[in-house]
Amino acid sequence: MKILVASHTYIVDLNCEKLRALSQLEPGIEVTVVVPKSWKPGGVQNKIIETQYRDEGAFKIVPVSNFSQNHQGLLTFGADLISLFQEFRPQVIQVEQGSRGLAYTQMIVLNQLLNLKAKNIFFTWWNLPYELKLPIALLEKYNLNHSHGIISGNQDGAEILRQRGYQGSIKVMPQLGVDETLFTPKAQPELAAKLGIKSDDFVVGFVGRFVQEKGLLTLLQALVTLQDKSWKLLLLGRGPLQTEIIKIATENNIKERLILVESVPHNEVASYINLMSTLVLPSETTYNFKTLTSVGWKEQFGHVLIEAMACQVPVIGSNSGEIPHVIGDDGLIFPEGDAKALADCLVQLIEKPDFAQTLGERGYQKAMVKYTNKALAKQQFEFYQELVNSH
Repeated sequence: MKILVASHTYIVDLNCEKLRALSQLEPGIEVTVVVPKSWKPGGVQNKIIETQYRDEGAFKIVPVSNFSQNHQGLLTFGADLISLFQEFRPQVIQVEQGSRGLAYTQMIVLNQLLNLKAKNIFFTWWNLPYELKLPIALLEKYNLNHSHGIISGNQDGAEILRQRGYQGSIKVMPQLGVDETLFTPKAQPELAAKLGIKSDDFVVGFVGRFVQEKGLLTLLQALVTLQDKSWKLLLLGRGPLQTEIIKIATENNIKERLILVESVPHNEVASYINLMSTLVLPSETTYNFKTLTSVGWKEQFGHVLIEAMACQVPVIGSNSGEIPHVIGDDGLIFPEGDAKALADCLVQLIEKPDFAQTLGERGYQKAMVKYTNKALAKQQFEFYQELVNSH
C-alpha cells in the first residue's frame, strides 16, 4: 500500500516515529511524508526551518515548496507536488491540517485531475463547535464531501463532524504516539538529589504551560488543603501564571515544597516524569479564547498523560475534553475546577501506595497496548485497509 501523508507536524523528526513504524508493519507498505520546504513555527524558536529530503527505503520525507510559512490553514504546496503525485501514485492521501485546510483541497483536486483514485483522509484535533462564514464554509463542505474517511484526535471532534453532516468512517486516535524507549520506568536518584527530592517524598507532578486553562490554580488550591500530608509539587514548564503560582505558594507557606523547572528538552522530560508519584492534568474548559471561527478551548488529548502512563506513573486528570477517554478506568478523574475532588484523588494515592502502584501498572499496560507509535501505526493501517477495500 502506498501512503502519502502531508503536514508541517513532521518537520520534527521525533514526530515521525508513528509513520516510520507504519512503513515497517509489513512488506509492501510505502510511506512518503510531504512537509513544507520552509516553515516558521514561531514561539520560542523564532527561526525558519529548512527541511531536508530523507530516504529510508519504505519511508521517505519529501520537502515540497510551499506558500504560507506559518499558517496551517493557508499552507499550500507548489507545482513540485504534481510530479511527486505522478511518480509515487499513492492509494491513500492523508492531510493533517484540519477540515478546512487549503492543502487538503489542493490534494483532493490533484487526486481527481491525475486520476489516482486514492482515498482522501484528513486528521483534525478540533473539538469545539464552530460556525463558518463564506467562503470558508464552502471550502470545508467541499473537503468533507470528498473525504473517504477522517481521523479525529478525540471523541468530541468526531461528534462535531457528525453534527456537520459527515456520514463516512471516522477513526478516533491521537496524531502522535509515545516513544516507549524514551518514556519508560527508570529511577532517577541523581536528578532527585539535585532537586532535593527524598525517596519517601510524595511528588505531585505537572508538565505543560503555566496558563489558566491548564488548571494549575485548582491544583494549588487542592494542595493547600493538604498541608498536613507530606508532598512536594514538581512543575515542569513555563508560562504567564508563574508569578501567581509563587505568590500563592508563599502566602500559604508551601513555597519550600514547590519545585519549579523551566522548560527542558523533550528527550529529558521522561527523567522528570520518573520522579513523580503521580502526574496531574487538571485542564479546564474555557470560552475566553477567540479564533477566527470559534471561541474557547478544551483539552484535545493530553499527550503528557500517555507519557506518564508509559513511565508507570499513576495519572489524575480532570474531565475536560478527551482526558477521561484517555485515562478511562486506569487512573483517577475529577470534575474540572473542583479543588476538593482533586484533593480527594491525591489523598487516595498518598494514603494507599498499593492502589497507586496498581493504577500505575494498569496505565502502563494501556499505554503499551494502545498508545505506542507501533500500536497507533497498526490502528491507522487497519483503518486504511478498510477504506481501500471498500469501493
